[in-house]
Amino acid sequence: MSQQNKRVVVIGGGITGLAATYYLQKETRVNSLPLETLLIEGSNRLGGKIETYTENGYVIEKGPDSFLARKLSASRLVEEVGLKDKLVANSAGKSYVLVKDKLHPMPGGAIMGIPTKIAPFALSGLFSPIGKIRAGADLFIPRSNKSGDQSLGKFFRRRLGDEVVDHLIEPLLSGIYAGDIDQMSLMATFPQFYEVEQKSRSLMLGMKSATPKTPKSQEKTKKKSKGMFLTPTTGLESIVHAVEEKLQPGSVKKNIRVENITRNGDLYVLQLSNGEEMVADSVVVCTPHQQTAEVFSHYSFFEPLKDVPSTSVATVAMVFPEEVIKKDIDGTGFVVSRDSGYAITACTWTHKKWPHSTPKGKVILRCYVGKAGDEEIVYRSDDEIIDAVLNDLNKIMNITSKPEFSIISRWKDSMPQYTVGHKQRLQTIKEKMTTHLPGVYLAGASYEGLGVPDCIDQGEESVQKVLQFLKLKSMQTS
Repeated sequence: MSQQNKRVVVIGGGITGLAATYYLQKETRVNSLPLETLLIEGSNRLGGKIETYTENGYVIEKGPDSFLARKLSASRLVEEVGLKDKLVANSAGKSYVLVKDKLHPMPGGAIMGIPTKIAPFALSGLFSPIGKIRAGADLFIPRSNKSGDQSLGKFFRRRLGDEVVDHLIEPLLSGIYAGDIDQMSLMATFPQFYEVEQKSRSLMLGMKSATPKTPKSQEKTKKKSKGMFLTPTTGLESIVHAVEEKLQPGSVKKNIRVENITRNGDLYVLQLSNGEEMVADSVVVCTPHQQTAEVFSHYSFFEPLKDVPSTSVATVAMVFPEEVIKKDIDGTGFVVSRDSGYAITACTWTHKKWPHSTPKGKVILRCYVGKAGDEEIVYRSDDEIIDAVLNDLNKIMNITSKPEFSIISRWKDSMPQYTVGHKQRLQTIKEKMTTHLPGVYLAGASYEGLGVPDCIDQGEESVQKVLQFLKLKSMQTS
């Protein structure tokens, strides 16, 4: 690095760090900036939780399987790296909730579990008559007068009652975060629901008014519409490889961990696991919160990160000949009510949701195990996990045969829990960083959203912060 050049180091090669590095290097190239960007990853591969098995015609995701189409940052990155023509939407089939050994169709018009249509909700077998009446009280209950944070569970239970929360909202929302809905922060996960309540008072009426109506001309074709999610036919990991190929040669360092970061005047000194030191003008930290707290252990304001819980989960993808499925169900999968007594928390019929993923005559069932407060199964042997999952599936789909092959992916302590007060704690840390660590920025799943587009958004936002910081720094020294 010459005296004129500035160096930015991105720590962590998951999708957040990849996006930050890619867009920093793009800005450098397009605007001819005197900037060097390096990406440091502790493992032997990039992508973090994004990992895909692609052999013999199968496309099986070990981590996330797609991203929301309406969050545009992921699609934009895919297009930039030349994979736009590979994107497909999921098949929009029926989804179910498993409650007490029975699969119930998701009530029509339910948005993230919130009813917006009376008839499908009233006719659903998911809830008792008393539960339905209690949910209807949302039409009359006043707005919350609480201005601070609260748990998702407390918010929804007050508005819709326990049954709707336990049998519909909890399986859907906690499935996203693998968390405890009664501990998860409303303002850090779904602040839009609080805003709807404040604007419309009733959640049901507010969500109904916010939902665009389907034109009559499209009603007949509505069932054939595609879903809300996108993925490349080549697997999500192909995005990782495509981004990596676009990075400057020599700018990625794998199998190296950053163990400590100290400030030396206007520069930062990074102690690496191979015994070397690296100097940087700015640092983007995209590591999980546990690692971040260790790297900055000498700064007391990072202490709250040590107390952020993380849940362990596992995905279990099993391949069967289609004739083994004795009880085929029309749909793309189901989530499981927490009190149903099952090991699995959800199951995707991958061959139906993503037809490109499965050779003809085969079936892929992708199940999820592990949840807040019940993570022991993740640490069992492969055979024990498969037996537990098959036992559950046999009750639902009458599957008695062993799979032809299985892929188990364990993600230990990998699902950060945004508990009540998360946003305020993070804001306090960032304010301290502005004073004590100017030019150092946090980004990634542990902080402000764990979906693929959310992580890309954070990576892009960190790029703008870095460029603004370096520009100001250059002006001050010129």
